[in-house]
Amino acid sequence: MIEPHAPAPPGCPPPWSDPGGPAGQARLPVRPGTGRFLVLAGVFVCAACGLVYELELVALASYLMGDSVTQASVVLSVMVFAMGIGSLAAKRLRPLAAAGFGAVEAGLALVGGCSAMALYAVFAWTGDWGGMWANGPRCLLVAFSLATGLLIGAEVPLLMELIQRIRRQDAGGAVADLSAADYVGALVGGLAFPFLLLPFLGQLTGALLTGAVNAVVGGALVLGLFRRDLTRRARWLLLLGNALVLAILASAAVLVDDFERAARRAVYGEDVRVALQTEVQEVVLTGGTHGRPLDLFLGGRLRVSGRDELRYHEALVHPAMSGPHTRVLILGGGDGLAVREVLRHPGVDRVDVVELDAEVIRLARTDPALSALNRHAFGDPRVRVTTEDAFGWMRGATPATYDVVVSDLPDPGITASTKLYSQEFYGLARRVLAPGGRLVVHAGPVAAGPRVYWTVEATVRAAGFRTAPYGTRGRHTAFDAGSDRTPAGRSRALRDWGFVLAARTDPRLRLDPDGPRPSVLTEASLAAGERSARRTRIAGLPASTLVHPRY
Repeated sequence: MIEPHAPAPPGCPPPWSDPGGPAGQARLPVRPGTGRFLVLAGVFVCAACGLVYELELVALASYLMGDSVTQASVVLSVMVFAMGIGSLAAKRLRPLAAAGFGAVEAGLALVGGCSAMALYAVFAWTGDWGGMWANGPRCLLVAFSLATGLLIGAEVPLLMELIQRIRRQDAGGAVADLSAADYVGALVGGLAFPFLLLPFLGQLTGALLTGAVNAVVGGALVLGLFRRDLTRRARWLLLLGNALVLAILASAAVLVDDFERAARRAVYGEDVRVALQTEVQEVVLTGGTHGRPLDLFLGGRLRVSGRDELRYHEALVHPAMSGPHTRVLILGGGDGLAVREVLRHPGVDRVDVVELDAEVIRLARTDPALSALNRHAFGDPRVRVTTEDAFGWMRGATPATYDVVVSDLPDPGITASTKLYSQEFYGLARRVLAPGGRLVVHAGPVAAGPRVYWTVEATVRAAGFRTAPYGTRGRHTAFDAGSDRTPAGRSRALRDWGFVLAARTDPRLRLDPDGPRPSVLTEASLAAGERSARRTRIAGLPASTLVHPRY
């Protein structure tokens, strides 16, 4: 420990800035205690920024590629590995700790701040993220994770050196101080990302602002506190470097709205009418005017195509309505199109819709094109809407209430939907069904994803149901049949939907002879869809559960 100095005489420089101090001691413009506090404050801010970069990469990768568990595992594992390499590499910079830390923070601000915009640009203008790991977009994700991890890892050894130059202390105490500031900063960054940056600024602007804060704090710490440890040339280089980074980030922030519009047109086509980020997902509506078919995208995935939505919704609803159908429960279906098909059947007294995203319901009620497509289904007095997570709602639902349960939920391969395709969830569905009731499940594509489809079917059977698998095909579309993720105009595939009809006894796959005549679906096409699905059967697949998801 360095002994405190006596007060300096008036007009004399303070002893803590005396170049003749102990060997290795930093020449600071402030007292050592103040300098130490400023370094720990810098650690706090830089740690918060670093965690925001990590979460930004995970969130963007999960949104663009789906399967959030895989994307989080890849990003975080690569970054942690790179942090170790960065820590080792930074040992060589310890003699130039101040200059090295300034350069690391400027690079981290540039890489982390621009990562979201760069990844989104590559996705929008080059195509799908699916396929082999060697393709461009996935390699870019790994490259950003690697670069960010290297720079974050280099921070700690350099900060350790700087704080020891201010006031020598045992290594354990210095590590404890740095770790405390680092972990508290990570907590603040981890909370700021979902509750402040993402909802109020969005992914792109939030990353750019974080980079700017990182550059300002890192530059101010080095150029303000440790400037006497730098040569004149090093000071100018760091100043110009940080100014350049801030200029790039500021320019990107000014252009971010135009960039988003251009990228959105590249992904969704030229006729985007509605684009909004809800608390749940991104919602985009295209077409629906001047004779152009309406398309609805939820979370970047094509959920409704006006070209062939009738094929999907008739196949989903009508086979389940062959039997008692006084009370119907629809899980998902916030677009109102499944409700439209249910209301076509006479004898329906009540339809309960459980949809997580209130904004989708609002659009289904108020958007002229979407409300016309669903025939203003939510204006029917028999329809009651609840905006809640379907799993939680089902746990509190009254047993033996519904004659029909329609599960119109996102594909099971999406991690966020996995619990809604679990044995436990179908057990809840079985509990709310009245005797003789039927459950129908949208189970993903049959031909493009037979393992996922037959896992759903096995899971439904494990919950105590007998099943009748079937499928249908739509028209050719510019979006991939398996993931619905390929940007517009890049490929054309035949859309493929699989369903599972279930009941306590063997369900009969047929249309209601006393019900309305579907516009597209026929008994013959329904039988053909059943034969086609059964040809893809994969036997012996285990059921998916909450603790052991199989999708």
